[in-house]
Amino acid sequence: MNFIRLDHQDNVVTVIKPLELGEQVENNNTRQMIPRGHKLATADILKGDHIIKYAQVIGYASQDIKSGDHVHTHNVEFRNVRNEYEYSTNIRTVETPDPNLQDTFMGYRRPSGKVGTRNYIGILTSVNCSATAARMIADAFGPEELSEFPNVDGVVAFVHGTGCGMADSGDGFDALQRVMWGYATHPNHAGVLMVGLGCEMNQIDWLLEAYGLKQGALFQTMNIQDVAGLAKTVDMGIAKVRAMLPEANKSKREACPVSELTVALQCGGSDAWSGITANPALGKACDLLVGQGGTGVLAETPEIYGAEHMLTKRAIDKPTGDKLINLIRWWEDYTLRNKGSMDNNPSPGNKKGGLTTILEKSLGASAKGGTTPLTGVYKYAEKITTKGFTFMDSPGYDPASVTGQIASGCNLVVFTTGRGSAFGSKPAPCIKVATNTQMYERMRDDMDINAGDMLSANVSLEDKGKEIYQMLIAVASGEQSKSEAQGLGDYEFVPWQIGATM
Repeated sequence: MNFIRLDHQDNVVTVIKPLELGEQVENNNTRQMIPRGHKLATADILKGDHIIKYAQVIGYASQDIKSGDHVHTHNVEFRNVRNEYEYSTNIRTVETPDPNLQDTFMGYRRPSGKVGTRNYIGILTSVNCSATAARMIADAFGPEELSEFPNVDGVVAFVHGTGCGMADSGDGFDALQRVMWGYATHPNHAGVLMVGLGCEMNQIDWLLEAYGLKQGALFQTMNIQDVAGLAKTVDMGIAKVRAMLPEANKSKREACPVSELTVALQCGGSDAWSGITANPALGKACDLLVGQGGTGVLAETPEIYGAEHMLTKRAIDKPTGDKLINLIRWWEDYTLRNKGSMDNNPSPGNKKGGLTTILEKSLGASAKGGTTPLTGVYKYAEKITTKGFTFMDSPGYDPASVTGQIASGCNLVVFTTGRGSAFGSKPAPCIKVATNTQMYERMRDDMDINAGDMLSANVSLEDKGKEIYQMLIAVASGEQSKSEAQGLGDYEFVPWQIGATM
């Protein structure tokens, strides 16, 4: 077999190896060379007619297309979606295990009741002006000193490029404050030091007041201007962290129910196989997680565009579905105001991998969310308060999206990729899943799981989903992911900047 047909209604198939001119696919002969992972028409398609994949519209023919033709950006056009939405019409019962057989992982139970999968001390900055101070403080703690505290995973600086030159209210300011609060209270942090300049718009004191944060042995703040300069700030910061280390080291892992896991469902460097192998397999793992009472968090609103109607059918009620549609409308307006298009995503790499329009990409990306009911829709970096499958608004840019998911409470990240990615995150560890065996073999040092064997070795969706789920438990319990082993995560903290820089 040299192709995959995803649904009998489709008028295209995906080829699983490069095809030369004249090769047979079903009852068609190729009329051009078709690259691996790209689409081939299996019927004549007139100009303006639908291109169908996954039994869904992924675009419109920009010219007449003959059976056997290569179907891609040269003959497919995008149009904004205008769906008639159904609500709560595809609610399936969640399969739950016997309460006496609930799965567990070894986590850090915090005084707040939340559970961490890692035990870091985090240094947060309110503004870019304090970024160097934070980095210098973190860099002071090398392997030799940290080896005295085996239960501490590290001292990490979370620095960013904003915090001033912005309005003191509105979407941008609120999002940054939610990110800071989310990281300051994250269960993967044993201790937190917040470092500011002093005169910035994003005042630390405002955050403490707004969210009721109290200083103590494992939560400290300071401003460079109050301490009297960079050098003194670094010295004081090192002393504060050094005092936290013995306390943080007292934390011990204990058996915790899988219901305490909140997992970010993420993809990047997607290709045509993403929606066929890795994303559905992650969706199956998400179903298993939800069945245990855990939480999966899908994000990247531009990357569900064209698939949102499938999610509203799974919404537990109309208000939840309407929240999702309101996000879609906001993004349409946002891209229009900035003279962009929702179809600016997929990227050049996505297109080289066989993805043609955002509609096609979204149908594959949404598969990461599995099949269980949609229980909640949240703003960027908003605290997730419902269990089950949820959605958080974010851009499709991976570092910004994952930053929001971690701030929302995700203590683990699973990241699928087809073209290849070297992404990693802290304080929540990142597991990477390859969509195809060729890339997995090429990037073994970066990939934790190969979902490409669903094609190359006929591994079932159920078995691959279980493999991902079991790795969730192992990494949550302390096993290092490939990205952790390579030290990734110190530079991937990227809060989403919304609005004008003034």
